[in-house]
Amino acid sequence: MKHLPADMTVWQGRVDPEDGERGLRLHQTISAYDNSVEQPPGVVIYGFACDEGVARNQGRLGAALAPEALRQALANLAWHNSHPLYDGGTVVCDDSDLVLAQQGLSQQIHRSLPQHRVLTLGGGHETAWASFQGLSRHLTHSHVNDPAQPPKIGIINFDAHFDLRTPQGRSHAGSSGTPFAQIAQYCDKKGWPFHYACLGVSRTSNTQALFDKAEQRHCWVEEDINMQVAALPALKGRLTQFIQSCDYLYLTVDMDVFPASVAPGVSAPAAYGVPVAVIEPLIRHLFTVAQKQHIPVPICDITEVNPHYDRDQQTSRLAARMAWTMIHTACPHQSCPQQAGSHPIIDQGE
Repeated sequence: MKHLPADMTVWQGRVDPEDGERGLRLHQTISAYDNSVEQPPGVVIYGFACDEGVARNQGRLGAALAPEALRQALANLAWHNSHPLYDGGTVVCDDSDLVLAQQGLSQQIHRSLPQHRVLTLGGGHETAWASFQGLSRHLTHSHVNDPAQPPKIGIINFDAHFDLRTPQGRSHAGSSGTPFAQIAQYCDKKGWPFHYACLGVSRTSNTQALFDKAEQRHCWVEEDINMQVAALPALKGRLTQFIQSCDYLYLTVDMDVFPASVAPGVSAPAAYGVPVAVIEPLIRHLFTVAQKQHIPVPICDITEVNPHYDRDQQTSRLAARMAWTMIHTACPHQSCPQQAGSHPIIDQGE
């Protein structure tokens, strides 16, 4: 495992000097993140160049190339925000030690969250276990008013798969198919509630045992066939209820939730999938409700882009659009627990 500093040469694109500050693009506004000095609150982007979880889950390899591809796709998009945007570099899993790589990413996330929001560009969906650990460490070590109540972290996962498989082999180190089972086990150990929504699940790609497990865990499950444009009002209503029951939100998007026709470059392409016209409005709605309810969304991630199998950067561009939406639809100051009101934490150690 290694942490590579930000390569700012990746951030290149068009320049429109005649339009001044109102003609800026992301590559002109982003700067390298340095956690050793105080920088104005903003959004920190991390890459997680990792294929190890996908390999263990018998998926097709290539997700380790995604962070650079997504940065390139993001670079030329228009910038409409005023808060700072930073590149925190990339954590690389280059030695098959997935646990160490996840710990390295979680440590970087933990260091950034007191002042900034974090957006991680995976990597396989094993990224999620690292993201949650980083958020948990942040909350565990935050100053709060009342240590008597654990935090309720709402995990919202747009995904064709539950990723609730029980870790097997290699000392139960996990894979891209196990992150939310690992999170559930972690929450059980700490006495925290496990509050999980998996939206876009394909019944053809998940066994009945996984559906049973999700039901036993009282997860909110929405199948892909039910996530259509006509269902958006009902989905938004249900999402609002889910958000209002939480203290914090963690948003993760696995790009295989989209149809293979629009997202071919993933580890496991979806034969059916959920339309972009459903998922993006739900992401926007999530941030709108969270802001109104003063519920922080400290961390988001995008996973499972596989440039090896992409066509004309189609999947990378769609993932960049999702990342752009996440960056532009929430205030960076929401990462701070104090702004959510009283959200007490039990510190039971890591």
